[in-house]
Amino acid sequence: MLPLAHLQGDFAPLQLVPLAVLGGAYAIRARTLADQGRPVAVWRQACFAGGLALILVALASPIGHVSGELLAVHMAEHLMIGDLAALLVTLGLTGPLLQPLLAIRWLGWLRALAHPLVALPLWAADFYAWHIPALYQATLTNELVHALEHACFFGFGVAMWMALLGPLPKPAWFGNGARLVYVIAVRLIGAVLANVFIWYGSAIYPDYAPGEAEWHVSALADQGAAGFAMMIESTFLTFGLFAWLFLRAARESEERQRLLDLAYERGIELDEARAARAVAAGQAARLEERLRGGQA
Repeated sequence: MLPLAHLQGDFAPLQLVPLAVLGGAYAIRARTLADQGRPVAVWRQACFAGGLALILVALASPIGHVSGELLAVHMAEHLMIGDLAALLVTLGLTGPLLQPLLAIRWLGWLRALAHPLVALPLWAADFYAWHIPALYQATLTNELVHALEHACFFGFGVAMWMALLGPLPKPAWFGNGARLVYVIAVRLIGAVLANVFIWYGSAIYPDYAPGEAEWHVSALADQGAAGFAMMIESTFLTFGLFAWLFLRAARESEERQRLLDLAYERGIELDEARAARAVAAGQAARLEERLRGGQA
């Protein structure tokens, strides 16, 4: 019978305190915007809260304890923090929410992290670097290294999702086709490592041996389960993103055609490229208002 210690959570102040600070800062800014008549949509606030809750579950529940004993559980913890929680937190952000942070001059460089050609390589480098055996196994015995690992997974995960779904302006070339390539690239980067875990013939991280023995799981079975966890999570998330891209393309096509039809009705010259740019930038409503007022 496994000891009750496996059913307890861990208290990790190095990771939980920043989580509380982040949640408090978001709540204060959201309240300020609401008082100014610019409230953050409820669904965005729910996404942000859900992302923080997911991190809390990963760190403070039995998952956080067992992650130090089994690679598969450790991998699940990382997927929750660096992929799913980062995605939910990104969905909870808006331009007005981020404005005070980005207005700080020495933090202006944060905007560059949301560029797809910056975010993706940095995320990939961070993803693979932390899976180097020496670094990965160091997290099992050093709480500071473990906290840094989680911070990197979350931070670069947010940057990766910001490039795709965040509120900051996107490059003109980063349309739906480029976004599709971006999603595929992200998933392929993860799939390479997942397949290494599934098919590699020996233990990559031997420091899990005591925990695997405690749980009566072989090293290869634990390693393979970690790879399958990555593949399953990636598959469902990829299908969801593909569906989002399809619906986004359909909506943009409809908005673009509505603008062109309105311009034709008002006798205003509007080329398709300009209509497409307005829709892609989220300015369709503003352009429609101008067209109804008789302005191009």
